Amino acid sequence: MGDPEIDAMSAVATALTDLEEDAQGRVLRWAAERYGVSIATSGRRSGPSAGDQAEEAGDEVTEEEIAEEAPAYEHFAELFAKAQPKTEPDKALVAAYWLQAIQGESTWQSAALQKELKNLGHAISNITDALTSNMRKKPQRIIQLQKAGNAKQARKTYKVTHEGLVYVQGMLRGEGS
Repeated sequence: MGDPEIDAMSAVATALTDLEEDAQGRVLRWAAERYGVSIATSGRRSGPSAGDQAEEAGDEVTEEEIAEEAPAYEHFAELFAKAQPKTEPDKALVAAYWLQAIQGESTWQSAALQKELKNLGHAISNITDALTSNMRKKPQRIIQLQKAGNAKQARKTYKVTHEGLVYVQGMLRGEGS
């Protein structure tokens, strides 16, 4: 019986063989983010591509790439039915994905999520708790960008992280979490 680590490396090498260099980079970056591993960008066999340089300038490129890969859904109900979220945090994340990746909202507030969920009959008992649960995940699936006011109930602005986008896409592919 072989070494599981060597077997995994062999499987990765085989999976990447037929992909172009840019595609290999995207797959490896996804895997690193998915499993919470940081990878250095130095030590490449060749110089960085234009896409790599743009990515190093900010996370927008990878999030845009993910949004571009998002399947087209005309209605939130179609996305929700495909994802089949079971928990309130997952329901909130799917609604956030709808607003950000499908509707193109770069940021959003919790009331917009609750409105979408309520229209489907899936209102969340405490939307703030559901969002906080996603923010406590490692790596975070949602981040809070802004809070307007000092009260606990102050309006907060959020954004789905790269990991959150990838997680929902996994749900859409029927991958277990």
